[in-house]
Amino acid sequence: MMFSINVGRRLGLLATACLLSVALPATTAWAQKTKTKDAPAVQAAEPVAATAFTLDIPEIDAVDSNVDDDTLRAIFSGNVADNADALAGLTATSITIPTITITIGTTTTVDGDAHQSTVTFNDLVLTDVTDGNAASVALAGWSVDAGDEGTGEFGEVSAANFNIAGVLGLYGLVDGDTPFEMQTIYTDVSFAGGTFEAPDLSCSVGSMSVGELKARPLNTSFAETVSLIKSLEGQDDPSPETIGTLLRIYGDFFTAFESSPATFDGFDCSGEDEGRPMSFSIAGMTMGGMSPGIYPSIAMDGLDIAVDGDGTIKVGNLTIKEMDLSGPLAAIAAAPAALDEAWFMANARALVPAFEGFAFSDVVVDIPDPEADGERIAASIGNFDLTLGAYFNGIPTDVLTTASNILVDLPEETDDEQLQQLIDLGITSVDTGFTVDASWSEAEDTITINELSLTGADLATVALSGTLGNAGEALFSLDENEALAAAMGVAIRSLKLDIDDAGLSDIVLARFAADQGSDPATLRPVYAGLAEGSVIGILAGAAEAQKVGAALSAFISGKAKHLTIDMTSKDAQGLGMLDFMAAEDDPTALIGKVTIDATAK
Repeated sequence: MMFSINVGRRLGLLATACLLSVALPATTAWAQKTKTKDAPAVQAAEPVAATAFTLDIPEIDAVDSNVDDDTLRAIFSGNVADNADALAGLTATSITIPTITITIGTTTTVDGDAHQSTVTFNDLVLTDVTDGNAASVALAGWSVDAGDEGTGEFGEVSAANFNIAGVLGLYGLVDGDTPFEMQTIYTDVSFAGGTFEAPDLSCSVGSMSVGELKARPLNTSFAETVSLIKSLEGQDDPSPETIGTLLRIYGDFFTAFESSPATFDGFDCSGEDEGRPMSFSIAGMTMGGMSPGIYPSIAMDGLDIAVDGDGTIKVGNLTIKEMDLSGPLAAIAAAPAALDEAWFMANARALVPAFEGFAFSDVVVDIPDPEADGERIAASIGNFDLTLGAYFNGIPTDVLTTASNILVDLPEETDDEQLQQLIDLGITSVDTGFTVDASWSEAEDTITINELSLTGADLATVALSGTLGNAGEALFSLDENEALAAAMGVAIRSLKLDIDDAGLSDIVLARFAADQGSDPATLRPVYAGLAEGSVIGILAGAAEAQKVGAALSAFISGKAKHLTIDMTSKDAQGLGMLDFMAAEDDPTALIGKVTIDATAK
């Protein structure tokens, strides 16, 4: 399913307009064009790529300002760097700009036509400004007009306690009083949302809000960072010194911010994709609070994509859990000035962030099968969760993965042997789930398998649990050979198998009975007796043979629906690879090394 290029272009235009509303021209790359009696219009002196920018500020109303109108006009027209000190010390009862108009015109053509877009900001007001701190800042609304490409109308944007001096200090345009301390940049930010219209697309954008953002000055100024990035243009192989500098800038950036959670009320779009009606929407999003070294979680609710005659995808919730970057940041802090390939190879695992995982729920998919003409993929997932924790040398040592209500309609035939077996049994759809739950104990050198299970609704549940020994920290060594040797030394101390029959045996026996011209009731005791005799024969000499055989017989005969088989190594160290290699030639070699128990109920 692909949206047309025109739709993508218009969404890009909408995104550009949104960015412009948040960040008015902030560098000298956008020179000013003003309309006043004394100041003639000035065209942008340095066009960016093939695009020309002009900016029009007809009027500025500054009340009790300690900065003159010409300087204010230069600042709001984009020349912040040359007037940063004046802006950082700005004091005024209020500053009102009724209109700011930005015109973006391409000097090249798209589809044979030149394009021009206009973004207009209405009633920008700063109140109670003291020494570069505004009690409030508000924009009454803004609009974008891209001609044939589309138009947009957006509502109020506002914030309280806007620390102008703090923003300038963050990017290194002025010296901060407390360079290593977090300062509040703004509080109570809100955006009222709006609408966007294009010939084949119509969108309604919801409101956004965030409680507070704090930041500290970056160790490398914004100008220095931009200059460094520009110096890389045309370089296929940057120097190790440059790579080291860039990596430290990256690390510094991720420790420079702290924020409250942010919310977004989503969007709803409808239109056409290659002549077919389509719609896509998100009911809402929440971003967790940022803190130094922590990339926050992001949760999205109510994703809905539909293309008429093609298919639908719905996701009730998708959550990307937070990511702890403290490990990679520590590695960067301890790194030498020059970082070459050898350093990255040696520290690859140290640069892995501690990602907590992700989750999604209420997923419904109905789309064409790209690998089979005329077939469709129709499936749904109730819940899926991946939780990772206790990272050691870049590897999570606590893993919990669960899934439930995975509903899939089976095709009439398939190349997958396991699926074909289910189809041959007359099963047309499956409702499955699984769990993987395991953790490593550094103190005990063990891996505990809490649960490895697979469930089929109205079929069966198979669950495995146990304990692995001799699992020391070498198992997670940065040295691959050491880790491989440690893995070969892991031993099985205990295993437990639980099987719940919820109807699978009835289906299997019914099929076997039909093939043999018999009935399930007749076959069950026959198969039960064969299984009991086989187990007793294999476990000959073991004290538990009769008990295990009887439990298996009761389960297969249908007298019991739950079977549990426990195996425990008689050696406290467990069964190692050598034990299993010996059992390849003589499976009975393991019988004397383990205690086996079984129950059926």
